[in-house]
Amino acid sequence: MLARSARCTNAALRRHARLASSTRPPVGQQTPTEPIPGPSAAPQREKSWLTKKVEASPALKSIFLQAANLLGYGSPKQVAGRRAFAMYEQLCVVRPDEDKAFWQEDCHLPPTFQSWFTIVNLHIWLLTVRLRALPPPHGMYHLQALIDHFFLDVEDRVRAILQPASPESISTPSAATNPYTPPSDFYTIANPERKRPKGRAPERLVGQQMKIFKEQWAGMGMSFDISLLRGDAEMAAVVWRNLLGGRGARGIIYPADVQDPSKQYFRRSVNLVGGEVEKVKKIDERGLEVEEARDDGSGVHDYTPNDADKYVAYPELMVTLVAYLRRELVRLQNIPDEAIIGPGVAGQESVGIQNLRFGRVRKDELF
Repeated sequence: MLARSARCTNAALRRHARLASSTRPPVGQQTPTEPIPGPSAAPQREKSWLTKKVEASPALKSIFLQAANLLGYGSPKQVAGRRAFAMYEQLCVVRPDEDKAFWQEDCHLPPTFQSWFTIVNLHIWLLTVRLRALPPPHGMYHLQALIDHFFLDVEDRVRAILQPASPESISTPSAATNPYTPPSDFYTIANPERKRPKGRAPERLVGQQMKIFKEQWAGMGMSFDISLLRGDAEMAAVVWRNLLGGRGARGIIYPADVQDPSKQYFRRSVNLVGGEVEKVKKIDERGLEVEEARDDGSGVHDYTPNDADKYVAYPELMVTLVAYLRRELVRLQNIPDEAIIGPGVAGQESVGIQNLRFGRVRKDELF
């Protein structure tokens, strides 16, 4: 449903959201107690010729806004949609790159799009919890728009991975080929400069991937929602399953337990929903061990016997992540609704967004 609604989102909303996101809040409006934007913050896009023309003429800007309001551009739902895009682009998309060392070195997440999606999805959930508490209809407007923007962005990135752009389109970018949000250095695209074949990425593969990501989004969100009621131990378990890949679920293998040291070791926890298990019904026939020994493409699997000591850091990692989630939930809870919603005026959707930025996972680290 969400993937379908994302595809059907009005193209004008996408263009207006990008236009609104280019407006950054003045430095004086940033509170010193909040994290200071670092070099990994999303870069400003070059303004279009139309934007420059409108901004250069107050009279033309007034006429443009009046016409846009008649078309619904200034309606509460449209303003909430652009505000949600600013939240997504400036708060969520940047998180994998801002804490790249923690995710890739401490959590040992591979530099893949799957890891990027998981981290962004985590921060989508954090914002979701806060947006639900907004008074109606603001909560519904912002929440639905945030999820729509998320899946629009994911679909754009999936297409870029399945069908990288040609060198010609990279050297001469246009508005049609620009990414929905700024590209990330957290993951790489294989063969990014290959000659573009005829046609686009196969719709069947795109649809399959979007279905998988939708299931992962729903599963993670529901698990974390339950953990809010059951306590930190349940939240730590959700962190272990979703962010740490459930490594060690079938037990930890040590070097002395390996019968054939020359044999390559590979084992992962099987994800029956959202993974790449093509024929679930045949698992009983083939055996679970056969499926565990197959690479599902996520890059997350158990440590090798020689790296078994890495499991020792897991309790500390889970404590760090649970403390981070609780800290950010409390921080967002203490932010007034007016600051979350913003001015509610067309063209000012990004005002105050930087004051909502997430902090580092480890509290003692600075940007």
